[in-house]
Amino acid sequence: MLHAYLSRRQFLLHSGSAVAGVAVLGSAPAFLLPGPAWAGELKTLAQPVATTLLQMCRAIFPHAELDDVHYAPWVQGLDAEAAADPAVASLLGDGVRTLDAARGKPFVDLEMSTQLEVLRGIESSAFFQKVRGKGVVALYGNKAVWARLGYEGASWDKGGYLHRGFNDLDWLPDPPEEASPKPA
Repeated sequence: MLHAYLSRRQFLLHSGSAVAGVAVLGSAPAFLLPGPAWAGELKTLAQPVATTLLQMCRAIFPHAELDDVHYAPWVQGLDAEAAADPAVASLLGDGVRTLDAARGKPFVDLEMSTQLEVLRGIESSAFFQKVRGKGVVALYGNKAVWARLGYEGASWDKGGYLHRGFNDLDWLPDPPEEASPKPA
């Protein structure tokens, strides 16, 4: 009877979140971050640095649909790079200190609009580019994130989008009639 109450997309959305939560909670808890209860393992970064990086990640790619657990692999990936390369550890530590010094108080305590101003001021820095670059892959390559955002994944192995999903944009308003080309 479950299928009578949940659409396929809703089922995938909720089950993907549950699987991601179980996977993260099953790891050794070394740091806790604000938001929903979750834990992640850190090798190099101190908790305040990880917390600031998480908030920076949320500010760079904000999605109300995503919880901290979806941004955690991003921070964990940066931590792994910092563990392997002292220069990256230094870059991240110095970058977080720059964020905290920008307005005279911790970056995580700033309003979102102020955080965005601070980030715009450093967006050409190596620190910002390192964090943003890692995030594109860590966040948008995560299948649990796909489920939360409603992306069904690649279609090439299912014959493409033309006859499967091309017109199922239920999250956008219908375009005006003149926006669609007429068949020849």
